[in-house]
Amino acid sequence: MTPMKWFLSFLKRYRKNMILGLILTVLITALNIVNPYISGMIVDDVILGGAYPLLLPLVGCMLGVIVIRGVMRFLYQVVFETASQGLLYDMRDKVYRKLLQEDFRFYNKKRTGDLMSRQTGDMDAIRHFVAYVIYVTCENVLMFAFALTMVFTVSVKLALCMLAVLPFTALATYRQSKEVKPAFQRNRNCFSSLNAFVQENVSGNRVVRAFSKEDYEIEKFNKENNAFRAAQISASGVWMKYVPIFEVLAYALNIILMLYGGYMVIHEEITLGALVTVNGYLWMLNNPLRMAGWLVNDIGNFITSVEKIYATYSEEPDVKTPPAGVRKKLKGEISFEDVSYRADDEDIVMDINFHVEPGQTVGIIGSTGSGKSTVMNLLCRFYDTTSGHVKVDGIDVRNMDLYNLRDNIGMAMQDVFLFSDTIEGNIAYGRPDCSFEEVKKAAIMADANHFIQAMPEGYDTIVGERGVGLSGGQKQRISLARALLKDPSILILDDTTSAVDMETESYIQKQLKLIEKDCTIFIIAYRISSIKDADLILVMDKGRIIEQGTHESLLAENGYYASAFRNQYGEIPEELLKGGN
Repeated sequence: MTPMKWFLSFLKRYRKNMILGLILTVLITALNIVNPYISGMIVDDVILGGAYPLLLPLVGCMLGVIVIRGVMRFLYQVVFETASQGLLYDMRDKVYRKLLQEDFRFYNKKRTGDLMSRQTGDMDAIRHFVAYVIYVTCENVLMFAFALTMVFTVSVKLALCMLAVLPFTALATYRQSKEVKPAFQRNRNCFSSLNAFVQENVSGNRVVRAFSKEDYEIEKFNKENNAFRAAQISASGVWMKYVPIFEVLAYALNIILMLYGGYMVIHEEITLGALVTVNGYLWMLNNPLRMAGWLVNDIGNFITSVEKIYATYSEEPDVKTPPAGVRKKLKGEISFEDVSYRADDEDIVMDINFHVEPGQTVGIIGSTGSGKSTVMNLLCRFYDTTSGHVKVDGIDVRNMDLYNLRDNIGMAMQDVFLFSDTIEGNIAYGRPDCSFEEVKKAAIMADANHFIQAMPEGYDTIVGERGVGLSGGQKQRISLARALLKDPSILILDDTTSAVDMETESYIQKQLKLIEKDCTIFIIAYRISSIKDADLILVMDKGRIIEQGTHESLLAENGYYASAFRNQYGEIPEELLKGGN
């Protein structure tokens, strides 16, 4: 599907509005030819002919046409504006829904500000086209055609003289359309880049202030701003080059009428009333010529915006839910069988093998970049394996309904994100219909209840974007409460207690053991204390599992895990080392 066909698929839903609007446009344009014709009659028949009784009826007819045109113009603007707002709503909704279906690969490559510009500036260019450009273009084309036809009825020779400007107009329009598209593409690209830059800096304002880099960021902003200004000026330069040409061509019609039309009146080839009539049609010929440059600009902007939105919309995610995906309440049995994942020609994880029974707790430890979070991302099917199988309850995750799989998983992510909402709303995000008692119970389990109640508005306290106003540990505990409230079959805690003290961590671990149902728990951590009581501990390094077992067995192996233990706690008791022999 081409971008234009995609756009027309939305416009078809409002074809009744568009047809009604175009019919009104034709009627209004047709009414434009009435008053100049009556003006000629007043000159020839009333002023020169002496038929004074006709004056009032003719003037009344002119006033009636003006009133009818005014009412119809109001109606057709309402019709087109209604269609444009409806189309914009449908298109924005469709694009947003598609954005929610995109996978992590898509968002890893796209900038938030760039995506935002699709939903704002580009969408508005489309709305402007439907609400204004369509009917103005039709109106001006019809206006020129009707007026020229009426001039032909008055004098063929005068009409042919006026028709001489058309080839020059067509040539100028063609050349402008060729130049305007790349200019607007640069313009939209620079706008997207500026939007993305501002969004990133607003989100990262704490980092900017912490490093006192305001001047540096202002310098970078000025570069983006200058580039956007240059693109705007370049696009305006196209308009500045051609609009004067259209103005000259429009005024050429006045010169032709005054010189040749006056000559014809003097030689009695046409009447003075006929000249007045043609003069009345002159604005109907001038206006389309003047508007040609503006309309070509608007159309070029519209085409560029549709292409950019469709380019984003048409990107298909690699991770999709299968047509007949398995939907069930999961028990939590998990197995990784020879799993490897490769991205951008780089091996991320390789030959991952382990099996977990329902209700077991699994600890994952390893150096930064060893692939710990990637293993969990493969379990949640944020990415698909390059080779091997990830199975839940014996079913490959690629054969499961994607939303059902993730609905059974509760995840407290490494990068905590809180919405601009109340604390209660953030905790209840996964189950918005739950009771307040359930929210509070989850907060107690995450050791968050005490600091929440200490806030002025308690659970109704509004947290800023990304949790601004809360400490790192507080945000982690709210994130944990959000995951616990979901009552999942599989719970993933990705470095969730790194920002809390040892006492809080110990409390949270005790609460996890009190989870009433069998829940398979994965704990990714750097601290031995977070995972030492796990049923299975996986030790990862450079994308591979290099050790796996219990806390005691891994200490006895005296390998990577034992080395990490020494770094954190000192020497290993001799009896533990002997226990492995």
